[in-house]
Amino acid sequence: MIGAGIGGLSAALRLVHAGARVTVLERHTTPGGKMRTLPSVAGPVDAGPTVLTMKPVFDALFADVGARLEDHVTLLREPLLARHFWRDGTTLDLMADHDHSIANVGSTFGAAAAQQFDQFCKRASALFDTFDAPMMRDEAPSLASLTRTVLRNPAIIPAMAPHQTLAKTLRSSFAEPRLAQLFARYATYVGGIPEQCPALLLLIWEAERRGVWHVQGGMHKLAQAIEALARQKGAEFHYNAHVSRIETRDGTPCAVQTESGRTEVDAVLFNGDPRALATGMLGEAVSKVLAPNAVAPRSLSAQVQAFATTVEGDFPLAAHNIFFADEPTHEYAALAKGQLQPDPTLYICAQDRFGGATPSGPERFEIILNAPPAADHSPIPPQESDQCQTLIFERLAAFGLHFTPPPQANTLTGPHSFGALFPASNGSLYGRSPAGMMAAFARPTARTRMSGLYLAGGGAHPGAGVPMATLSAAHAAEAMINDLCLTSMSPQAVTLGGMSTA
Repeated sequence: MIGAGIGGLSAALRLVHAGARVTVLERHTTPGGKMRTLPSVAGPVDAGPTVLTMKPVFDALFADVGARLEDHVTLLREPLLARHFWRDGTTLDLMADHDHSIANVGSTFGAAAAQQFDQFCKRASALFDTFDAPMMRDEAPSLASLTRTVLRNPAIIPAMAPHQTLAKTLRSSFAEPRLAQLFARYATYVGGIPEQCPALLLLIWEAERRGVWHVQGGMHKLAQAIEALARQKGAEFHYNAHVSRIETRDGTPCAVQTESGRTEVDAVLFNGDPRALATGMLGEAVSKVLAPNAVAPRSLSAQVQAFATTVEGDFPLAAHNIFFADEPTHEYAALAKGQLQPDPTLYICAQDRFGGATPSGPERFEIILNAPPAADHSPIPPQESDQCQTLIFERLAAFGLHFTPPPQANTLTGPHSFGALFPASNGSLYGRSPAGMMAAFARPTARTRMSGLYLAGGGAHPGAGVPMATLSAAHAAEAMINDLCLTSMSPQAVTLGGMSTA
């Protein structure tokens, strides 16, 4: 197995439990992939995903291997989903409790807005329930299977808003433009731009509305827990292992080459950006295993700042905070042109404020500014870090938020750095872009065109995000178990096997 991101870790756990001999080769020094941390004076700062949604996905991962999630990590549910700020002083808290959110929307924007919000939530819930099984839980969804689902429930068609973008659908759903702006942002959670993505992406809000949990100690604790359980069951992990080539024999993988040697394999699961395969980074033999449109166009990247410092005064930060752009109609225009936004929306995770805590002294922060991906081999623009640093903190100062001391520019990770961390990704944090009405069907699935070569992670179906990558691992593990005649993942029909995988 190549890569120890959340997809690779989850697949390794499932496979070793099924009886496979699993070796994981990871180029970085720790597990987790984009679920990474950076050091600070207040301790490790999450510099990637900050919370879990779709908790049943993780409950199932552990239950399927005879364990319990709560025995390995402590998850705490957040009553406050996010606090939203606008420059005119308007704030809005969206809560885990739906009635509480309706009341907040009503007190902020009026009774009509509260009613529209309630209807929007019902619409998102119906879409989530309809498409969870045939899209997210299906190993290889197709337009035909989606059509059959819709024909069985034709009443869902208006909620889908076929051929409409997310941005257009939201403008027709809310008379209050700030609510349309708020929910348009959910397209960026999977690396998309609202004006380019299908309306169906509004179901991302429903995934969040059904619960947000933070991992006590930080998200990296989840990666460490999965790795430890996989090790306990017999999986081997090798870090600082840079894979340079996948060798093939008779059209199937036979070995993996690293700087330290060659490992023979029966099959390979690749948990990296699929574009690395398509560009020949892992050898010409595996460069044609994906359709050309499976890895392009690219999703958004980000400027991510992770640091620890002190907030001046008593600014009312929550754990999750969104500071919105002043001009929602022009907010994403620069990104669509591949440029940095002059008037951006910013996300801040105040990691030490989960559960409503009010820390004293330095506290940990992650700030995310959406950014376009980097081009292959393009030089880092001069003063890019300084420009982003200035933009971020001048923008927050306009809201009245100040940090003492201000963080240094070296706490910022941008698209070029992400491109170096995750080879062939162009710094895109979400794989293929979700732009276009058929984007979900273009994304690569667990099985590639080459027998014995499989994919897992945010670049594969069902897409980006920690729950989605974990689901992709379940699809990949099931495919490998079936193809290699290993122990079934179903507790009702267990058949021991003896094949090995790497």
